[in-house]
Amino acid sequence: MLKIDLSKFDNRDYWKQQNFGKLRIFIWFMASNVFINSYLPVPLLIKIVILQIFGAKIGKAVMIKPKVNIKYPWFLEIGDNTWIGEEVWIDNLCPVKIGANVCISQGAMLLTGNHDYKKETFDLITGKIILEDGVWIGAKSVVCPNVICFSHAVLTVGSITTKNLESYQVYQGNPATKIRNRV
Repeated sequence: MLKIDLSKFDNRDYWKQQNFGKLRIFIWFMASNVFINSYLPVPLLIKIVILQIFGAKIGKAVMIKPKVNIKYPWFLEIGDNTWIGEEVWIDNLCPVKIGANVCISQGAMLLTGNHDYKKETFDLITGKIILEDGVWIGAKSVVCPNVICFSHAVLTVGSITTKNLESYQVYQGNPATKIRNRV
């Protein structure tokens, strides 16, 4: 029987593959906690400019509510007219691409990282997330690594998806299953 030994955990390979330093991460962490992941009434334009300074690609008329947690903005792309709700967590250890007219409701989580439970060292595994145009991720829902939510798919409140969501379909539950067409 496999026993996990977290003293052997080592994610140096992840850091070697990345092209950003600890100083950049520290400065982002400070800026994020003041301007993005905060309840301070920061004007939207300031939030967007700060995200862009750190490498995010942001479309027109994007709404970013208070207390949004974005791990690394240099791995983030957001299309036009997209809404990101209060307390959304974009844990993007690798690319997250969010299309136009997407709604990510409050408390939803986009998780690009996981761990290999089959290895004693509990290795880090990453996988990108793509939310195509018109997708709606319901409040308190979770999108896991390597998932594509195709055009206008819906993940309902509190649901969890580990698999791709088909276009114009509504998904519910844990694990999320298709329940109806989006009309």
